Amino acid sequence: MSYIITSGYGYSKILCEDVTSWFLNKFFPRHKIMVDIVHRGLKREGVFGYCDVVGETYRPRHFLIELDTHMDRDLYIRTLLHELTHMAQWIRGSLRHRYGKLCYCKQPVENWDYWYQPHEVEAREEEERLFEMYHYDQIDDRMIFFPNRLMEM
Repeated sequence: MSYIITSGYGYSKILCEDVTSWFLNKFFPRHKIMVDIVHRGLKREGVFGYCDVVGETYRPRHFLIELDTHMDRDLYIRTLLHELTHMAQWIRGSLRHRYGKLCYCKQPVENWDYWYQPHEVEAREEEERLFEMYHYDQIDDRMIFFPNRLMEM
């Protein structure tokens, strides 16, 4: 059972929980994951979102995702899926801290410029694929999504 806690201002709680629940139920149905999603103004920082591990970085199961509140619906979904992809990288172990450095597949990410860091390249590719999957599943009439759970008919 996974837990989603949302807070902040200027966002749709239903959309946030729906996208996050869809992702967790689709890719990590048997994991016990806790996701805190905080919505706040990130304009000064020049980003749309962050994903961080809370607590232990070895086999992490508690995450903090911060999202900008001033995004349209599609950009919001894409950004949330991008940050959830980073969360999945942590869960699968491809993204981790080694010797005090953030590493992707055992290679320090500081060896690349931000745009070309392999974990960011993967997240940008996945956000598009996941965006299409999410919309396809929303149209599929055999599935009904509820916040924090998935039910099949």
